[in-house]
Amino acid sequence: MRQVIVQGRGGQGAQTAGNLLAAAFFAQGLQVQCFASYGGARRGTPVSSYLRVDEKPIRVRCDIERADAILCFDASLLEGRLLAAAHERTLIVVNSAHSAAHFAALLPGRRVLPVDGLGIAREHGLGRIVNSALLGALAQALGAPELEVLIQTVVAQAPRLHDENIAAVRAGWHAMAAQLQEARS
Repeated sequence: MRQVIVQGRGGQGAQTAGNLLAAAFFAQGLQVQCFASYGGARRGTPVSSYLRVDEKPIRVRCDIERADAILCFDASLLEGRLLAAAHERTLIVVNSAHSAAHFAALLPGRRVLPVDGLGIAREHGLGRIVNSALLGALAQALGAPELEVLIQTVVAQAPRLHDENIAAVRAGWHAMAAQLQEARS
């Protein structure tokens, strides 16, 4: 079973991202469980979306205490309880223009892969809406869901700006692919 935490602040789209990711995995024929936790339930407070994915039915009904992956919409949230859910192999994809070296110094022993989701969103006409770019990056880093399935899911559930969202998913995917290739070199 793969367990993912999506963390953001109210209004950033962390819950939407968790739902889109769950829908994409489900579209690939996998079993999914997705639920959210709201802090103060207002804009700016921490919001978490939890996702479990497996080939067989998921019977666990508790919070995720040890994540396989974390998608963080705001680097200032990489602390305390969120990091307590990470172990040494947890993949952490964070929305940040900082380099991987910056996070290696800041969080030694953690596998942090930053992607400039805000820059990608702005470049593709989405303003501050970073969901698509971050989902593309996370899918590349995890090796799932498949890019085209993710794109179809985002387009099916995005009310507008289909071309912009497709471009942002692809740009996030390719930005992460380049970073992973560089790390292997």
